Amino acid sequence: MLDWDHIFATRSSRMRASEIRELLKLLERPDIISFAGGIPDPALFPDAAFKDAYADIFSSPQVNAALQYSVSEGYKPLREWLVGEMEKIGIPCSVDNVFITSGSQQALDYLGKLFLSPKDTALVTWPTYLGALQAFNAYEPNYDQLTPNGNRTPDAYRDTAAKNGGAVKFAYLSADFANPTGETVDRQGREKVLDLADELDIAVIEDAAYQSLRYDGEPIAPLLAIEIARKGGIENTRTIYSGSFSKTLAPGLRVGFVVANMSVIRKLVLMKQAADLHSSTINQIAIATVAERIFDAQVAKIKAAYTARRDAMLAALAKYMPASASWTKPEGGMFIWVTLPAGLDGAELLARSLETEKVAFVPGQAFFADRSGANTLRLSFSCANEAMIEEGIQRLGRLIRSAEAKAA
Repeated sequence: MLDWDHIFATRSSRMRASEIRELLKLLERPDIISFAGGIPDPALFPDAAFKDAYADIFSSPQVNAALQYSVSEGYKPLREWLVGEMEKIGIPCSVDNVFITSGSQQALDYLGKLFLSPKDTALVTWPTYLGALQAFNAYEPNYDQLTPNGNRTPDAYRDTAAKNGGAVKFAYLSADFANPTGETVDRQGREKVLDLADELDIAVIEDAAYQSLRYDGEPIAPLLAIEIARKGGIENTRTIYSGSFSKTLAPGLRVGFVVANMSVIRKLVLMKQAADLHSSTINQIAIATVAERIFDAQVAKIKAAYTARRDAMLAALAKYMPASASWTKPEGGMFIWVTLPAGLDGAELLARSLETEKVAFVPGQAFFADRSGANTLRLSFSCANEAMIEEGIQRLGRLIRSAEAKAA
């Protein structure tokens, strides 16, 4: 067989299969209770609204435009709708500050390409979203740990990056109900990230994929909103806000967006032109139509369902987990992060779980840039009903107690 390794670019060696995408295959097995996939429940998709939207498109003169090439910036009515939504959360902007992507994952890939040269440093939380690491890895960066409420100095970050042969280019974080931990960065932490970025003269990438899914607690202003309030307008900011319709309307249409100052948007548009010209026109029109008609009602529906599932999982964890385990208590999103007793390995536990207890989850190590965190795991409650959660957590607790006893 042809040996391709010496032909591939060096960056290809840093591309790894997603452990989560592989685990999604388990959703097809009826004997598995899965807390693995961080995906929305398809039973909650507004399928009737999309059916009506596509029917309206195909029955109107707009259909030819919907099936045609379009501008790289994105469908203007959708961008205009997003301007209104941004205003509601303290981010005044114009349509020229909004850019449509093929899902927020494409935005992360573009931003990695835009900022990272080989050996540059990206600041990420420990742990962080696995998809971000996958997107950034192709551009051959180093990683350093971002601690929003920590006391590490800008010089310490700068010196470490220089020793590794590059410069710090951006800080990436999900401030609301992060994937994988479910945790939220408080107002003080957000302010400190912005201070750090100003000191280092770097970008801030704010991954806001879950921001709409708050179930309790008081909302905290996005980093971009805080920075706009500080600096008087979006054109003076360094924060790049990345959002998505995947968690609220439908992930399969692959529609995400970026809100940022126009200097960044112009560069992203050039990347879009070179990569795929534009995101699906008809899908953007359908998203715009459904968002205008039912967005608030749809978000209220999924929040009610996910709140009940989160509460059921937290109650089950308290009931069945050993005292030596701990977990986060998220105010929103789709995830709970479990720290196992010392000495246990999440990957080994998963292998045993699939064989004996038929429960799937994601081992936590995949979310750490340095591959630490072996004794952690991520649980998703979005696609399991309350009965499945009760049974699955009971099985998982039994397995952890058994593994802990064997390790003693």
